[in-house]
Amino acid sequence: MPSKRASYTFYMLSLGCAKNTVDSDSMAQLLGRSGFTGTDDPAAAGVLIVNTCGFIEVARRESVAELRSLAAAKRPGQMLIAAGCLAQRYGAQLAEWVPGLDGIIGARRWMDIVDVVQQLGGRREPLYYLPDAATVGADERGVLRASRQGASAYLKIADGCRRPCAFCAIPIIKGTAVSRPLETIAAEAARLQDMGVKELVLIAQDSTDYGHDLGMKDGLAALLEAIVKAAPRVPWVRVMYAYPGCITDRFIDVMAAHPQILPYIDMPLQHASRPVLLRMRRPANLDWVYRTLDKLRARMPDLALRTTFIVGYPGETEAEFGELVDFIRDVQFDRVGAFTYSFEEGTPSADLPGHLPEEVKQERLDALMEAQQAVSLARNQALVGRTFDVLIEGRGEVEDEPGTFVSVGRSYRDAPEIDGLVFVEGEHPVGTLVPVQIGGAMVYDLIGEPMQEEN
Repeated sequence: MPSKRASYTFYMLSLGCAKNTVDSDSMAQLLGRSGFTGTDDPAAAGVLIVNTCGFIEVARRESVAELRSLAAAKRPGQMLIAAGCLAQRYGAQLAEWVPGLDGIIGARRWMDIVDVVQQLGGRREPLYYLPDAATVGADERGVLRASRQGASAYLKIADGCRRPCAFCAIPIIKGTAVSRPLETIAAEAARLQDMGVKELVLIAQDSTDYGHDLGMKDGLAALLEAIVKAAPRVPWVRVMYAYPGCITDRFIDVMAAHPQILPYIDMPLQHASRPVLLRMRRPANLDWVYRTLDKLRARMPDLALRTTFIVGYPGETEAEFGELVDFIRDVQFDRVGAFTYSFEEGTPSADLPGHLPEEVKQERLDALMEAQQAVSLARNQALVGRTFDVLIEGRGEVEDEPGTFVSVGRSYRDAPEIDGLVFVEGEHPVGTLVPVQIGGAMVYDLIGEPMQEEN
């Protein structure tokens, strides 16, 4: 049997997106308040928690594999809990896939993790805790809904989604969109400022829908104004996941007016063929896209534009795929993330005719990324000679060159974990902003030298 101390120690493994990471950190805060101590060693923990991802098949396989691995190594007295999206989506079925699972808590009630842990002792059958109630700001129990990653922090502003995308299971898993109170988010931004955070990354399934359920118009613009007022010393505020059709003139005005708000837009378009977009149940007005991008670039000439696309959607023809490739060459995105279509049971797209073979989807993905790489390289090469502040995130000695050091960071053009890097000559303190003159460009990354002392 484990010692009493071990039984009050927990191990948390967070899988999937940054939104999941925030939920994991929130659960860890609640456990810490109740006397639990976190550990990075699963063998030393009394409670093992995996915050799972259930968004696409690859993520589901990873989550199940991690759970099975922990279950196989579990010693007597240890408790294994599956939390998050996969748990919410499949419930008791997950216990059939993972023998040895002791508890399941869904994504919508992460704030009840302590109650679930306390109910597990002495049980012979798994505990299923899967209420349908969605996360609401008033029931977050005072935890900081942010995850700090070095000098950056992901700050969650809403959860769930009310969009009707035919391929997406998020509304099934998380429920409809629920915005957090503006005052709470602004106060958390101020707390993160006091902790020394240099970059706030605002995240939600659809950030541009923020405040709709609170009766707000242009809620995201109002939230941004509140954040820059509450945290004026945070140099970078980055917005992720803007839904097409919901970027308003006021939002553009607020972005352009405040230097803190980075001229960076991540607007997942998913496709560029109108028939495919209609089958996806996505906004299909490409004229709006062109007009909006023109407005954004006119107000913010240095705008960095990121998007994501799905290739191989059911029924996608060669001609429709060709429209997508032509579109990325025409628009000249700075960053593109692309994925092959993933079959998701329970979604409208699962019942569509014309599902494509995996090899066709992969061929199209390769062709799309090859076209984007040429665009990305050209846009990076156009930055040579310019100077940008770079947030330093790591440093080390150059291999085969003893005594020569290089630092690694990001400019405003690069969101953490998904975009490119800037390699900076010399050794610079992690967490500092260094003015860097760009001297070289690669497909995704840049190379530069520091211009002066760090700020």
